[in-house]
Amino acid sequence: MDKDTRLKLAVQKSGRLTDPSIDLLTRCGLKLARGKDQLLAFGENMPLDVLFVRDDDIPDLVQEDVCDLGLVGLNVIEEKRLALAARGIVASFDSLRLLDFGRCRLSIALPQQSPWSGPASLDGKRIATTYPNLLAQYLARHGVRAQIVTLSGAVEIAPRLGRADAICDLVSTGSTLAANHLVEVETVLESHAVLIRTPVALAPVKTEWVERLLMRVDGVQQVKESKYIMLHAPRSALAQIRQLLPGSESPTIIPLEGHPDRVAVHAVCRETVFWETLESLKRAGASAVLVLPVEKMLA
Repeated sequence: MDKDTRLKLAVQKSGRLTDPSIDLLTRCGLKLARGKDQLLAFGENMPLDVLFVRDDDIPDLVQEDVCDLGLVGLNVIEEKRLALAARGIVASFDSLRLLDFGRCRLSIALPQQSPWSGPASLDGKRIATTYPNLLAQYLARHGVRAQIVTLSGAVEIAPRLGRADAICDLVSTGSTLAANHLVEVETVLESHAVLIRTPVALAPVKTEWVERLLMRVDGVQQVKESKYIMLHAPRSALAQIRQLLPGSESPTIIPLEGHPDRVAVHAVCRETVFWETLESLKRAGASAVLVLPVEKMLA
């Protein structure tokens, strides 16, 4: 297939979004051929090639039409958008989908026992971060004058080294903060993975594949944490059982041959199915309860 008809997708080469990004593409049906340590993977069954790059390079690669698509965190996108704006450049990449992984937050954290009574507590402080533009926007919004100390990494140890009084960094579980005797006090930005697209018009064949990819992404995301439940139940218990099925639409009711007073119930539940749910279904009269994972679904 001609290279001009193949989509190029940039993803993080190593980090918290790498494995979930590849998992999403795999669940969308993509088979990748990639040698060890290679930065380019070839799509064997789709005209889609994946470039593995630094995450903060992804918005530029998409903005400049080097890549057609990019899968990157919202924190990186918004930092790049502000950096471009400072140079008088309008970020023109399009956000196609908000994705349900890579969730974290850009937060302000202080050493334990440091006083905090709101953003004004940062006045006159030194704040270490790898997101100087987002931090500057936050400080300006709250009218705070503080010194921004821009670091390329290891932000969490800056207070212990005497380089900063506070930090502004990504937080997921908070374990890294706790290990460095820091306390999260304020959220600057809630982040998650985003699929972005080049501002340049794509050829029709590429546009068709982007639409197909988006349909598959939607199908994968719709069923995340979903389960397919099958059970037998008395007709008289149907109303109660419908109420117990978590996050389900109208279940499918199938008569059971030879048992006029009993039916089979099939339902897709879009919420987590706990053991307590199954026990409640059992008490309501359900039997032969089977719970299966749902791999993909098209509405």
